[in-house]
Amino acid sequence: MIRYLVNKLFYAFITLLGVVTVIFFLFTILPGDPAKMMLGQNQSAEQVEAVKKKYGFDKPLSTQFLYYLNDLSPISFHSNNFEDYTYLRTGKYNAANLFTIGNTTTVVKTPYLRESFTKQGKKVTDVIGETIPNTFVLAVSAIIIAIILGIIFGVISALYRDTWVDKTIQLLSTFGMSVPSFFSAILFAWLFGFVLHKYTNLEMTGSLYELDDFGETMTIKWKNLILPAIVLGIRPLAVVIQLMRNSLLEVMSQDYIRTARAKGLSEFKVIKNHALKNALNPVVTAISGWFASMLAGAVFVEYIFGWNGLGKEIVNALNTLDLPVIMGSVLVIAIVFITINILVDVIYAWLDPRVKLS
Repeated sequence: MIRYLVNKLFYAFITLLGVVTVIFFLFTILPGDPAKMMLGQNQSAEQVEAVKKKYGFDKPLSTQFLYYLNDLSPISFHSNNFEDYTYLRTGKYNAANLFTIGNTTTVVKTPYLRESFTKQGKKVTDVIGETIPNTFVLAVSAIIIAIILGIIFGVISALYRDTWVDKTIQLLSTFGMSVPSFFSAILFAWLFGFVLHKYTNLEMTGSLYELDDFGETMTIKWKNLILPAIVLGIRPLAVVIQLMRNSLLEVMSQDYIRTARAKGLSEFKVIKNHALKNALNPVVTAISGWFASMLAGAVFVEYIFGWNGLGKEIVNALNTLDLPVIMGSVLVIAIVFITINILVDVIYAWLDPRVKLS
């Protein structure tokens, strides 16, 4: 197990390094002057030059990349010269000194994702920290809906194989996989939030936290979670139904299932105690991939429903070319993907003893 995790962490590091390299050079070569973006319309040449020097934009591209890696690394090196970009400024880095050699101090710190161009110097970590909990709540709610309903309907579809029940479920699941999330979001928002509003009491747009009628305190509006969670869960629900049905049919044809039936066990006990656990293996793999992708795939759903999550923040950052927010968000999503993949391998081995982590 330890050797497996070490290998996984090594490949995770290589993957993250590749992601960091791609997003840095991809967004750095975009047209536009970051210093002018930060200053807005009213800027002078002196102000532009000062901002470029402060954030290292006046350095060659290779030096800027090394600065970016140094900002992201939990162990980083900083100059003791106040005018250098890497100077350990209070409020910029949350760090603890390790040792100093000459003019360079080595520290251990939390990764620094830099500051937003459009939010008056607000740290990207603060922007992501304020929005990702809402996205996480939305993704978890959607995947719970997909898991519960997907397993139930997948089992029903397998038990009633080739009947009208099975064909109806398969038709609906195929339709669910085919419809884009942004179209489903628009349709559900219009139908249940506008046309049927007096029956559902649901709104077309709304986030988890909203100001009260007096505009003083934030209150939780759980009803605003219903429509975006259902829409976001439709496609993984369809996938889980298909995988659960096919996997259960395959497991039910195994010899040990026939042995369990020969012992006089009821069909319910055969499925519950013998078939279901082994049939869940491909479902767990699919769910893990969908859960990770939901953090990125929630972009359109959040934007349409006005859900104040990471996806909506990414759209706003793209509209305003707020590059640090975009780069930081992509990096966080990549870390979530990698972490979930490692956890899924462990869960997969727990579900199926035949799978060995090596």
